[in-house]
Amino acid sequence: MSGRLAEIGARIDGIGQLGMVVNAMRGIAAARAQQARGQLAAVDAHAALIAGAIGRALSLAAGTSLPLGRTKGRPVLVLFCAEQGFAGTFNEKILEAVAGEAAGADLFLVGSRGISLARERGFHPRWTKAMPAHSPSLPKLAEIIVSTLEGPIAAGEVSRLDVVFAIWRPGGGTQLQRNTLLPFDYGRFPVSSAPAPLVQMKPDDLLAALAGDYVHAQLCAAALHAFAAENEARMEAMANARSQIERQLGELQATRRRIRQEEITAEIIELSAGEMAAEEAFQG
Repeated sequence: MSGRLAEIGARIDGIGQLGMVVNAMRGIAAARAQQARGQLAAVDAHAALIAGAIGRALSLAAGTSLPLGRTKGRPVLVLFCAEQGFAGTFNEKILEAVAGEAAGADLFLVGSRGISLARERGFHPRWTKAMPAHSPSLPKLAEIIVSTLEGPIAAGEVSRLDVVFAIWRPGGGTQLQRNTLLPFDYGRFPVSSAPAPLVQMKPDDLLAALAGDYVHAQLCAAALHAFAAENEARMEAMANARSQIERQLGELQATRRRIRQEEITAEIIELSAGEMAAEEAFQG
């Protein structure tokens, strides 16, 4: 085998191994995205349950002032970015969406790759956190965010709390969504016509506790959407990489066949020439 054939064979082996890595990454991303989507249903059901409780509690609070309606302080933006690479323009879209207001807000950034890119672009986050590797840890992440914000919110330092995250739409790719969590809009919840519940708390305190639970549920949902979207984006990137690998393998295999055929042809010509020279020498 010639040196060229050996070189092409080594390249084919290397690209084949890369293809195995790409397939493994795609499989892991698919499993994580599927798990996150399954957990979203549970979080949505939990949020709906809290929303119903708020509706019932509102019937007790008629005529009273409602909590969590701050107008002073600074806005807070919670951004859920990508934790790992090979996710296309996932982080760029999120950062570009808030670029015009980042200087006037306190940024809470989740996702190591997004944090690095944000700092490269001149963002100065107030708080950062890595995205957990597994979706069952996301409720704990949401709890950490809520506990970090409790003090500033209670002190009136937060005028607005928005969460920005990506949602994956089949056929549409990554799409951004922005939800306003504070000031808490109690008007979103219809007052229940059911008999008022028996409670041992003041209506304002009860509503504040339920609102906090609802904010936590919304942060959980945002984190799960972002987690699933990141892995869906990675699946797409790996699918594109797999197509590129298959194209390169096809080209290299075709080149190997052509070179092998050229060498066989050259050997046949050489053998034929040698045989003819031997015959001529014998006849002479």
